[in-house]
Amino acid sequence: MKRSIKCLALGGAACCLALSTMLAPAWAGTVKVGAIFAVTGPASFLGGPEARSAQMIVDEINKAGGINGDTIELIVKDTAGHSEKAVSFAKQLIEEDKVVAIIGPSTSGESMAVKKIAEAGKTTLISCAAAEVIVNPVAKHVFKTPQKDSFAAQMIFEEMQRLGITTIAITAGNDGFGKAGKAQLEKMAPTYGVKVAISETYDSKATDLSALVAKLKSDVSIQAVINWSVVPAQAIIAKNMRQVGWEVPLFQSHGFGNIKYAQAAGVAAEGIIFPCGRLLVVDQLEESNPQKARLVQYKSDYETKYKEDASAFGGYAYDAMNMVVEAIKKGGNDRAKVRDAVEGLENFAGVGGMFSFSPADHNGLTIDSFAMMTVKDGAFILYQGK
Repeated sequence: MKRSIKCLALGGAACCLALSTMLAPAWAGTVKVGAIFAVTGPASFLGGPEARSAQMIVDEINKAGGINGDTIELIVKDTAGHSEKAVSFAKQLIEEDKVVAIIGPSTSGESMAVKKIAEAGKTTLISCAAAEVIVNPVAKHVFKTPQKDSFAAQMIFEEMQRLGITTIAITAGNDGFGKAGKAQLEKMAPTYGVKVAISETYDSKATDLSALVAKLKSDVSIQAVINWSVVPAQAIIAKNMRQVGWEVPLFQSHGFGNIKYAQAAGVAAEGIIFPCGRLLVVDQLEESNPQKARLVQYKSDYETKYKEDASAFGGYAYDAMNMVVEAIKKGGNDRAKVRDAVEGLENFAGVGGMFSFSPADHNGLTIDSFAMMTVKDGAFILYQGK
């Protein structure tokens, strides 16, 4: 719906607001989109870039005249990583703010807590968290932009097969992402002829994992370690392993897709192997790659505006917000039409990959959305094998 009132001749913004109030319902001329992110707290490395990425898109759209003449209002709620806050904010956004869709939350635990709220409120939720259980089984109104856990696990195990690795240890954070990934790894390992000698969960807030590393190192059968988390412990476990001279390969999940983790680990990060979206290596992609233009645009716009490195995490929200924008173009301020438009997206070039949703697939990505990467000289590069 397009509503536009020109007020320059009538005294500026105050008259414009008054006329809008008299001539239209409160929401006319504005489409509200909710966002639930962990902007502060221990998961702020996720929620901060996500909030900034989403706001950047909204600012650009509104500056260019909005969507069909309507302004987008992004209502950001900061959970600080707490699931109970995510639930409360979701209810508020749906029932009081009357948003047309919600992007986020940042973490898997929060997303699972909010999933039922979105379904009950018949409001589209595009999660920026990675756990596959968010969209498996499929819920009518729930989608997600990060790649599937199972794809990441598959790529790791395929590389282990090439390297002749048959016995491993698994470590994971005790949050939703860590637990879901650990379960995927344990389930898939036998398929690839890999034995899990030890599988441990640690406190996601841990600042020292040397005791855990000592336990793993004492089992001489272990040929490699897979760590699955989205917390600073990704850098800590690398440092603790190298501090005791344990040089077995360290694989990480796609949660490692922030250069700050490699920087925090320093020289201990060298050689870490992990699957991730191609944003991290955009300069190494061929011009014919169908994602490259989108990746270059996001990286350039974000880094110019915020003076910090773009990360895969911010890219998840960038994709989610762009999907909602495309859906609003077709469905306007109608929740049901917006949901249908999101589910109908095909060959949508995003930061995370080429998305094609369907009634049976609310992640919309294939395993090709990942590339294997490693750390060399403190930078992420495409992994070429050993």
